[in-house]
Amino acid sequence: MRENGQTTHPSLLLRLRDMRNAEAWEQFVEIYTPLIYGFCRQHGLQDADAADVSQEVMQAVAHAIGRFEYDPQRGRFRTWLLTITRNKLRSFLAKQNREPHSSGETTTLQSLEEQPSAEDESDWDTAYHRRLFEVAAEQVRPEVQDSTWQAFWQMISEEKDGKAVAESLGMSVGAVYIAKSRVLARLRERIRAIDGEAHGALEE
Repeated sequence: MRENGQTTHPSLLLRLRDMRNAEAWEQFVEIYTPLIYGFCRQHGLQDADAADVSQEVMQAVAHAIGRFEYDPQRGRFRTWLLTITRNKLRSFLAKQNREPHSSGETTTLQSLEEQPSAEDESDWDTAYHRRLFEVAAEQVRPEVQDSTWQAFWQMISEEKDGKAVAESLGMSVGAVYIAKSRVLARLRERIRAIDGEAHGALEE
């Protein structure tokens, strides 16, 4: 597969179809477990329970990934992953529901039995994209000069204008914008290598 004249590799999601690809599965667990764990914690689970449900989600993905159709027109991976996560969390709470429980657990279970609202899906997408950015940033930052990273970070994260960043780093304004562009390009490349359909993970 080639893109812009350069050879590209299948995304992590496609490589997961090979159950023998231990490296791909290790990366997948490292990337997505914190996202799933955070979702469970936000829905009231304690640390150990959230970790258990996260593991169950990973096991479910391992069993079902071969049937997942990588076709953005038919459904995004992050939506599929949200569905599995909600189902596993709902099953866990339903089991807990047979025992003495709090009203908060009952309310959470009821909400999970309903279709996710637009707000729920938006929150999940935001957390999903944030996680992809965190992973990509961890990979890219050691590969660029500190001044290049700082120029990018101050413009994107701290929302400073190019002139202010140039003055703080002793760079020309042109160099600051070039640095930003280079880091953005690398981040997008790494994000595509994780999830080829995650086009909204990083905006200008």
